[in-house]
Parts: sequence; C-alpha cells; structure tokens
Amino acid sequence: MMMGDDVESGNLGPYQDKPRTFPNMRGKTYTPLIFRILMGINVRVLVILLLLGFGYIFYVGASTSPIIVFVFSICIVSFLLSIYLTKWVLSKDEGPPEMVQISEAIRDGAEGFFRTQYGTISKMAFLLALVIFAIYLFRSTTPQQESSGLGRATSAYITVAAFLLGALCSGVAGYVGMWVSVRANVRVSSAARRSAREALQIAVRAGGFSALVVVGMAVIGIAILYSTFYVWLGVGSPGSMKVTDLPLLLVGYGFGASFVALFAQLGGGIYTKAADVGADLVGKVEQGIPEDDPRNPAVIADLVGDNVGDCAARGADLFESIAAEIISAMILGGTMAQRYPSGFILFPLVVHSFDLVISSIGILSIRSTRGSSVKAVIEDPMTILEKGYSVTIILAVLTFAGSTRWLLYTEQAPSAWLNFALCGLVGIITAYIFVQITKYYTDYKHEPVRTLALSSSTGHGTNIIAGVSLGLESTALPVLVISVSIISAFWLGHTSGLVDETGSPNGGLFGTAVATMGMLSTAAYILTMDMFGPIADNAGGIVEMSQQPESVREITDVLDAVGNTTKATTKGFAIGSAALASFLLFSAYMDEVESFANESFKQVDIAIPEVFIGGLLGSMLIFLFSAWACSAVGRTAQEVVKEVRRQFIERPGIMDYKEKPDYSRCVAIVASASLREMIKPGALAIISPIVVGFVFRVLGHYTGHPLLGAKVVAALLMFATVSGILMALFLNTAGGAWDNAKKFIETGALGGKGSDAHKAAVTGDTVGDPFKDTAGPSLHVLIKMLATITLVMAPVFL
Repeated sequence: MMMGDDVESGNLGPYQDKPRTFPNMRGKTYTPLIFRILMGINVRVLVILLLLGFGYIFYVGASTSPIIVFVFSICIVSFLLSIYLTKWVLSKDEGPPEMVQISEAIRDGAEGFFRTQYGTISKMAFLLALVIFAIYLFRSTTPQQESSGLGRATSAYITVAAFLLGALCSGVAGYVGMWVSVRANVRVSSAARRSAREALQIAVRAGGFSALVVVGMAVIGIAILYSTFYVWLGVGSPGSMKVTDLPLLLVGYGFGASFVALFAQLGGGIYTKAADVGADLVGKVEQGIPEDDPRNPAVIADLVGDNVGDCAARGADLFESIAAEIISAMILGGTMAQRYPSGFILFPLVVHSFDLVISSIGILSIRSTRGSSVKAVIEDPMTILEKGYSVTIILAVLTFAGSTRWLLYTEQAPSAWLNFALCGLVGIITAYIFVQITKYYTDYKHEPVRTLALSSSTGHGTNIIAGVSLGLESTALPVLVISVSIISAFWLGHTSGLVDETGSPNGGLFGTAVATMGMLSTAAYILTMDMFGPIADNAGGIVEMSQQPESVREITDVLDAVGNTTKATTKGFAIGSAALASFLLFSAYMDEVESFANESFKQVDIAIPEVFIGGLLGSMLIFLFSAWACSAVGRTAQEVVKEVRRQFIERPGIMDYKEKPDYSRCVAIVASASLREMIKPGALAIISPIVVGFVFRVLGHYTGHPLLGAKVVAALLMFATVSGILMALFLNTAGGAWDNAKKFIETGALGGKGSDAHKAAVTGDTVGDPFKDTAGPSLHVLIKMLATITLVMAPVFL
C-alpha cells in the first residue's frame, strides 16, 4: 500500500516556497487479473474470442426470446458509447506536471487499496459460496423442482454460480467506477483553468461512462444468466422447468451483488471518512490551513478515499440496486406469467435497456459553450445537470409507456397496460420528488442549510443540535412520498383487471414492482450525477495542492458544492428505491417459504411474542450496524490524527514548505485499518438473519410451530427495512447538510473561512462525515442484502 519508496525515504529535498512541483509518488500501476489476461492476448485472438462471445450471447438470446436479443443489442450499443465517452475524456489534456504528479499519487493509492480490499472480499465470497453450496445440497426441494427434475445438486450449482457471477460483476462495476474517476479528476482540474462549463462537461461524461457500464453490466448479466438457464434446462419442454419458475434461480446473482456492495461500501466509506476527518481535525481546526493543502500529510489519503468510497463503492451499490430490483420484479412477473404473456417476466430488462438509451441522451445533452472562459460568470452547474435530468425524465415517461404497451398488453384485460404505465409514472414522479426533497435539505441555496450555517455562528454545540434536528425532520417527507407511491401503485395494479385462477384481482403487488422500475428507469443518469461529485471533489483537491490561481479554485469549489448535493440526492434516490425493492423481495420471500412449506404463508402476526422479538432484533440490527460503522470511522480517524500531529511536531518545516509530509504513511494507516474495521459490521449483517432463523426454527420444532423460524425472520426483515430507511434518511441528509453548511460559509457568508462560524461548521461536517458516506450508504445496501439473503436461505428456516 505504499505510494513510492521515494516518499518513504525522504530523499526529495526541501520544499521551496509554495512549490509548483509535487513530489513524484508514482508506484506500480495496478490492473485486475482479468484485465491483465485480456491485455496479454493477441489482438486477433481477442477479436475472435469477442466474436464467439457475441455469437454465444445472441444464440442463447434468440433461443430464448426476441426480447432478450433486443436487450443484448441495446447493452452492446451502450458499451460502445461508453468507449466513445472514455476516449473523449482521456483525449483532454492533464494540465501542468504538478497536477499530473498529484493525480498519479491518487491513482496509485486508490488502485492499491482496491486490490487489497477486493482481494479480501473475494476470499470471503468464495467461503460464503461453499456455505451456500452445502446448504443447498442438504435442503428440501419444492414440488415444482421435483416435477421438473431439478435436483438438489443442480440447484446448488446454479445458485453458487449465480452468486459468484453477481459478486464478480459487482466487483468489476466498482473497479470501473474507480478507474474512470482517477483519470478524469486531473482533466477536470485542467479544464477549470479554461472554462467552468468544459470542466463540468468532462466530469459529467466521465461519470456517464461509469454509469452506462454499471447499468449495462447489471442488465446484460441477468439477461445472459436467464437465457443460459433457459437453454441449458430446456425450459418449456415437457417434464422440464416452467418459464414462470425460472426467475427464482437468479436470486443468487442478487445476493452476490449485495454481498460485494456491502463490504465495498463499508471498506470504502471507512477509508474515505477516516482520512477526511483526520485531515480536517488537524489541518483545518488545529493548524488553520486550507482544505487539501499540500502541507497536510493526510490530504492524499483523503483524495484517494473519494475514489474508493464514493466511486468504486457507489458503482457496486447502484449495480446491486438495479440487480435486486430486476430480479424481484422478474419473480413477481413469473407469478403473473402463469396466466398472462411471458412479457411480464422480461419487462424489467426492457425498462432498464431503455434507461441506457434515455440516460445516454441526457448525458450527451450537456455540452460546453463556445467562448466561455475562466473569467466568465460561472453558470450554476446544478441548473445544467437538472436540464439533462429533465430531458431524461421526459424520455423515460415515453419509453416506459411504450414498454408497457409492448410487453404488458393482454386480451383478458386490454386496459391493464395503461394502469401499469401509470404505475411507472408514479415511480418516475417519486424519484423526481425524492431528488427535490433531498436537494431542498442539503443545498445551501435553500433555507434548511442556511439556517444550519447560521447556527454555527453561536458555537459548535448549536451547530450539532441544528444538524441533528434537520436530519430527523428530513425523514418525514420521503416517508410520506414512499407511502403514497406504494398505495397508488398497488391500487392501480389491483384495479388493472388482472385476476388469478379464482377470479380475485392479483395485479396489486406487480403494480408496486412496476413503480419501482419507474423509480430506477433513470438510474444511469442519476448515477452519472453521483459520480460527478467525487470527480469534482478530487479536481478541487488537485487544484489546491498544485497551487493554481484562486479563480480556478473558485470554479472547482462551485463544482464541489454541487457535487455534494448530487451525491446526497443520489443517496436519497437509492434509499427510496431500496424501500420499494425490499418490499418486493419480502413478498418474494413469503412466496418462497409458501412453496417450500407447501402451506399458506400470507401474513405475519406480530402479536406472537417470538415474532415480535424478531422485529425488535431487526430494529436493533440497524442501530448496532450503524454504531459499529461510525465507531470504525472514529477509531481509524484517531490513528490518522495522531499520525498527522506527530508529523507536524517532528517535522516543523512542513508548515514553511521546507520539509515534505509523509503522505504514504497516512495512506497505509487508513488502508489497513479500514480493511480490518469492515469485517465486524459486515459479518453482523450476514450472520444475524441466519442465526435468528435457525434458532427459532429449532424452537418452533419443539413447540409445534413449524413455520416459527420463517415468521420470525419475516418480522426481522420488515422491522429492519422500516428502521433502516428512516435511519439512512437521517444519516445521509444530516451529513450532507452539515457539509454544505460549511461550504456556504466558505463562500464568504458569516465571516467566511477561518471565522468562528467556519470552525463550528467544520466540526459539524466532521461529525456528519461517517453519517453520509459510511453508515448511511451502507444501510440501504444492508436492507436489500437482508432481503436477498433471507430469500436464498429460506429453506434453512423451515
């Protein structure tokens, strides 16, 4: 994890006054094994392999459904567009040598941590895969599986293969997010010397590349898995599995994605916020030097953290969100397809294929303007991003309506597709409102953040009180919006005219699934705005460390402040989608238990003491997980603070630029500590539902209640989802508001930088750091992982 022997040895000589050349910190560039293998293959052989791969993909697609071929085609085109965006971004200049050297140091630190972190995660994934395989070998089978000849061994192999593929794809999604951010940051810094609009466009297109790859991989991965199982198992032929049961085999894919996303979010979040807190407490508060000042030994670790925490982790996070939503909707679609067309199953894949198309248009709609310069009035970047979002939303409404008419039309209920189109509209509107609510509570143009900033003028304590109250208040509107959207979508689906074999309406739950798809129908553009944030943050750090003119820093400061808001809005969006997706996965879990137990399992009675205890345990799990995540940041930050203080004491020449800080020491401390600290909360999330379900299963066996374990786990899942949504909303919004209150004061308000109000705001931002970038984002991943792990492990609880 060292960043170069030259930094450790201290042989670079003293700084000159405000040096324009940053120490050479290049190390060995890291490339994942899978990419090294591909790069080592002869070009002609690689082309042949790619053609064979495409041939296989389209063969299984054509053998499955023309809809799958359509999905494959859209995904491949989106990958080609992402390659174009990559070349466009990399064609931009990297600026002067001092910028390049800083960027290379950040790149080395990020790639080194990624290698170590994902190496640890991969070992845990293989261990868990063995556990899943053993469980599936000895578990019971459903009547449907027995009639189709799908034995325990085959089911075990399928689930483990899906789990490992989901984990692999999630890891690649995380690497893609980091890869582009560590190369785009310096190009944004360089562009800021010329034009604010050009810097914005580079940051957006870099984020767009990552978003298109992440969403495209989630869609094409599930489509390939679905079509492969379809062909391999001979689905639809006499004596084989029915197509309506096939989506249940994909659950392992979602679990693998959730598993990697949780640990990536935990490890990356602990890394980035421990480095940030340590750098701020000693640099800003104690030494009074600016943020990202090159004299701060923790500044490189802080900038590395933006990439591994906000880019790599967020890429894995959004990949997991989309995968979980698609799989849960396909499972419900399989239930509907027992009486209606198979388009109900493939509908989620088509929706997200159109997401790639419309988000690409939104990304490309943001262009630089001719004649703009660094001295020109800086146009509000948020306004520009929202224009692109508006374009994406309009197109999403049109394509969603077309998709419902194409795939959800049925002669038994000719107007049902229109009801489901309205369900999608409910989801799209819900996503938009979520973005606006989060923006209102976290953007310093609005009253809540300005009030929070004003509270800083009376001290540190009042800042903390105001921030906590703002975060608590911010949970109300999102919950109301989620409630209205669930009820509206359920009612629209319920009145669609679709009925089961007894004649009872059964479209309500699928209507909720369609609303969830509507929320995520612009996911690629939302992820683009999210990736924009850390890239802009890194760009500002590079500008500060390379001692660029103040006018350039003003541009990156504006981009950074907007990036804080876009990151917060993305988190709010992810929490809303997690709530709906968890609701769907919970319903799928109850159906799975019913099929294995071969008896009705439609409701859970919390008046039963054991079931109520399960709910309490679920709520406790959320609070304990959050506590461990935040305390992990605190412990790691303490080590950073001690190290930075030590360097300032032992190397007094650092403050006068006569001695250089030991950046790599802080990077090594944060990297090792974050990997160590992520294990405990991650293990808690995985082990808790399994242990609780197994213990109460045994208790139920001796008390004559065979479904007790399944009921207790259902209660745990319900209460954990509700508590987790509220906690995540509170943590994310409070943290984002504290951050932007500090940014507002740094614009010159309330005394500006260095004032007492600014010092209080820095304290608030420090408190909010583990809230918004560690515990908060990890919680909505935890919610969905609990839902997927209970679905995979359902037979254990019976």
